[in-house]
Amino acid sequence: MRPVLRASSAVLPSPSQPPSPSQPLSPPSPSRPSRGVDHNGSVSHDHPSPRSLLSGPDPVLLPADHPDTAARAALEAGSPVRDVVPQEPASSYVWALLAEEALGATRPDPIAAYAYARTGYHRGLDALRRAGWRGQGPVPVDHVPNQGFLRAVLALAEAAEAIGETAESERCRRLLVDSGTTPEAVAALR
Repeated sequence: MRPVLRASSAVLPSPSQPPSPSQPLSPPSPSRPSRGVDHNGSVSHDHPSPRSLLSGPDPVLLPADHPDTAARAALEAGSPVRDVVPQEPASSYVWALLAEEALGATRPDPIAAYAYARTGYHRGLDALRRAGWRGQGPVPVDHVPNQGFLRAVLALAEAAEAIGETAESERCRRLLVDSGTTPEAVAALR
């Protein structure tokens, strides 16, 4: 009967040397220590790494110099949204604001809202990809530069629903959840 070893404490043989039934897997040796981070955040050879390769990608944080930052500053200084768009056309935030405005108007215009939201969504996708996002993983809602993209996604979901694109609306809502947030958390940013 072969001894059973836990995979987390064993070093697997290389593919060129398959294990023989009489040769059990061996634990890490001094010449090949396991490496990780200990409870103090220091690199340790005694603790396994706390990040599992199966836990998914790291959260993506858009940089502080993202166009949404300049757009927010211009808006806070009193510039109207429509004046900020030509200054910062890559800002998802201004496109999301235009979409939200079109949806919430006295006479809502879901077609214009859809176009504005889709523009913000695509500007955000471009920025996220430049920041390392590969189409999945967390896009934290509490990180201010990420909020324009997330608001554009929610506005796109709402506008799609308003024009009868139910499948598109559901995909956008699912994207928010897959990004680690909820439509309600994004709506609370308004």
